[in-house]
Amino acid sequence: MNRIIGSFGGENPGALVLVFGALHGNEPAGVLALEKIFQMLSEEAKQREDFCFQGKLVGILGNRQAFLTKQRFIEKDLNRQWTPENIRRIEHNEATGIAAEDLEIAALLEVIHDEIQAFKPETLIVLDMHTTSAGGGIFCIPTDEKASLRLAKELHAPVILNLFEGVEGTLLRFAADGHLQSGGFPKHTFGAAFEAGQHDDPLSVTRSIAAIINCLRAAGNIQPEDLPGEYDAILLEYSRRLPKVTRLQHVHHIRPGDHFRMRPGYANFQPVQKGEHLADDVTGPIISSCAGLILMPLYQPKGSDGFFIVEEIT
Repeated sequence: MNRIIGSFGGENPGALVLVFGALHGNEPAGVLALEKIFQMLSEEAKQREDFCFQGKLVGILGNRQAFLTKQRFIEKDLNRQWTPENIRRIEHNEATGIAAEDLEIAALLEVIHDEIQAFKPETLIVLDMHTTSAGGGIFCIPTDEKASLRLAKELHAPVILNLFEGVEGTLLRFAADGHLQSGGFPKHTFGAAFEAGQHDDPLSVTRSIAAIINCLRAAGNIQPEDLPGEYDAILLEYSRRLPKVTRLQHVHHIRPGDHFRMRPGYANFQPVQKGEHLADDVTGPIISSCAGLILMPLYQPKGSDGFFIVEEIT
């Protein structure tokens, strides 16, 4: 499968929107949604003479090797490697051993820089599509910029604040900090991550389609009347029962050799109490340090974080 899932536009000025699917290889919903989006855009252009796409959309396959083998990652979590120090090491090919995910990053950087240099956008928007191993909720994660928060709200899903303070090395944080700039472009970069539901839930693809359409509308690439609106109704209905805005309280990081095991039955946004026995590892029971709502409890063999706890902001 090609690294570039598809592209659309580029003839008119506007934002360059890079949408990433499967930075974790066992999360196919974003890739499937992008394939559908490019089909929908092509049909819209054929059926409507007045359809005008501003800027450019590019869909990018994240961890290609892991996606083809249906694994979260091959050697290390691709979405925890985007630190300036690590990127410099990969770009200079320093003799510290090149892992599978290092090769993925090198390939991604080449694609990203080629797109930026060819289109020279004033604004770059990054949308990072994900799913979770637990059910029970959809949500979006902005960085701390105001533009990112506005975008996250336009995706019509619960917003999780401060989550990037508990997670290091994400592509989105790397991009928002300006590290993707090439040849003086883009002038501004912001974005959000979108969690569409459980890995194997067919509705995760539908919700991903809705999020990408909402992103394109928020970016000014398309108008409100462009593309079907029924997808957004699915997002709004599903989000109606969930908290609108929450803030990170705690994250449990997993170290090599921990043998982390989440206790069964937890779902996204499920309330937990301080002192509750949530999981186990080699040291024994893992007890919740605070009351709140659990997010992304880990029910798969590979992962860097066991769970997050957030609090609702009213």
